Amino acid sequence: MPSSNHTVASESRFSHRLDVLRQLAEDVLLHAGKQGASACEVDVTTGFGQAVTVRCGEVETIEHNRDKSVSVSVYLGQRKGQASTSDFSPGALRETVEAALNIARFTAADPCAGLPDAELLAINAGSLPDLDLYHPWLLSVEEAVDLARRCEQAAFAVDPQISNSEGATVSIQEGQFISANSLGFVGGYPTSRHYLSCSVIAGENENMQRDDWYATARDPAAIGSPESIGDRAAQRALSRLGARKVKTCRVPVVFEAPLASSLIGNFVHAASGGSLYRKTSFLVDTLGKRVFSKRVQLSERPHLRKGLASSYFDADGVATRDREVLVDGRLQGYFLSAYSARKLGMRTTGNAGGCHNLIVHPGKRNLDGLLRKMGRGLLVTELLGHGVNYVTGDYSRGAAGYWVEAGEIAHPVEGITIAGNLRDMFRNIAGIGNDVLVRGSKQVGSILVEEMKVAGR
Repeated sequence: MPSSNHTVASESRFSHRLDVLRQLAEDVLLHAGKQGASACEVDVTTGFGQAVTVRCGEVETIEHNRDKSVSVSVYLGQRKGQASTSDFSPGALRETVEAALNIARFTAADPCAGLPDAELLAINAGSLPDLDLYHPWLLSVEEAVDLARRCEQAAFAVDPQISNSEGATVSIQEGQFISANSLGFVGGYPTSRHYLSCSVIAGENENMQRDDWYATARDPAAIGSPESIGDRAAQRALSRLGARKVKTCRVPVVFEAPLASSLIGNFVHAASGGSLYRKTSFLVDTLGKRVFSKRVQLSERPHLRKGLASSYFDADGVATRDREVLVDGRLQGYFLSAYSARKLGMRTTGNAGGCHNLIVHPGKRNLDGLLRKMGRGLLVTELLGHGVNYVTGDYSRGAAGYWVEAGEIAHPVEGITIAGNLRDMFRNIAGIGNDVLVRGSKQVGSILVEEMKVAGR
């Protein structure tokens, strides 16, 4: 697969240079101050992308996007107003600032509103080592079509039972931004994120199953070959042929690595400031308490090179730092922005805008080892619906996967529901796999939960 050309400067790829975005941000801050704002923050972004989809060997879609925006937040004391524009002209920027000020004048004061404390800001982030987050993919439309065709052809070549395709897609996304505020913070950089995916259908008539596979990375060289992705998608679809329901029961459940990250996502949502101060989380007042099995260790590592969620600062401009979120299952810290921290009477954790490379420490077993440890139960490889109640922790999702007997996959399963409560599921994690799959901000291997209800026939 073609690799990034690091000799190409980001300035030649974007419609505006980074120093131009910085100057636009400074102009906004200056005008806001002149118009009477007590504080201001601004984000200036530009980006572009290309996505090509091939289906059954034919080009189905070619998409190009190019975006830019300026988002302004102003404060009049503790009254806040926001406005945005995609017009970078001086007149449009002044009008956007004034629109935000007009909104602030008619907004009720919020005692928690305002910029972060100055000493928490990443003022010197520009002097830190490059996190290596930008890798342009110099791929023409024709080259992208060729990669997608190779991916899909590899899937069809696996077995004649691969009867149809939902397409193979090659996507390139590149962007850059500047964030700044009136306390002296300014920071920004170019980023990239690319992916290659394939989704195919096995079987025919009433015995048909679909599955997919994809890889995503900052650096296209880390995505892997299109043939390997197509082959993996085909193998997964074939393995689901002959799926059936199982009898309703209570058994251990393994969440395959691509889905295990959703369980960590459920935890992050429940442990985030917005859910906590609104009292809409089952994790209210659990700081320092054991909320997971003792075997679970969870770290946040914002400064990983090429990390999909790496940054030296959060959306508030607050400096990020390494921290331990779970130690032996005990909750060491929430996920707080400056605003939510004030609402809770706490200190921001640098998580405005989300988490930064959450890593669940892997165990010694791979997926096969977890299945052997489980013995009899369900391996879940697909989840359907959004049945999570964050107030109570109740969890109910449609699911598909494989029934396991004596530590080995016995047959594929579909048309079932798995149910439990996140409190119990987190505390009853009996194993974490070392089959870590990096696709986003959460890195975790497959997870074995001791018992859940499986509703079938």
